[in-house]
Amino acid sequence: MNLVDWSRDELAAHADAVLDVYAAAMGVSRSAARSRRSVIASHLDREGLTAVAALEGDRLIGITYGYLGAPGQWWHDHVRAAMGPRLAAEWLRDAFEVCELHVRPSHQRQGVGRDLLVRLLSHTRALTAVLTTPDLETRARDFYRDGGWVDLVRDLRFPGDPRSFAVLGLDLSA
Repeated sequence: MNLVDWSRDELAAHADAVLDVYAAAMGVSRSAARSRRSVIASHLDREGLTAVAALEGDRLIGITYGYLGAPGQWWHDHVRAAMGPRLAAEWLRDAFEVCELHVRPSHQRQGVGRDLLVRLLSHTRALTAVLTTPDLETRARDFYRDGGWVDLVRDLRFPGDPRSFAVLGLDLSA
């Protein structure tokens, strides 16, 4: 396995492969995953955009990316409202938002996700990192907790999505 930093252009050029990894990891159809192309496209101009790919030869087996969050961004604003002023000031003032972290099921539990996340976060100078994950006791939730992430908000509902999410945070200042 080889970890490679991707530029904005490389992330855009590989969007279908990224969404194929997303489909495999999340157990959704390729067509459903590929309907999210516009989400990736909307992130490409964000400040601090960083992407890291895990490759096996030319095959994408894992991907992670994120950027510096800011008011006026859909996810950021929903999370800020759920946190309230005090928590938002602490966690969102200088935060790197991890948008995606996915590894093909055949390569999970082999350290690929941890390597991707460590490399991604090594590129930011932000004081904190934040992300959302389904608010369920899953392997993903255990993965984040094992990495030092803490629950900040539980039972967050995004418009148009019936699922419940948890907002997790990691202090990067240490």
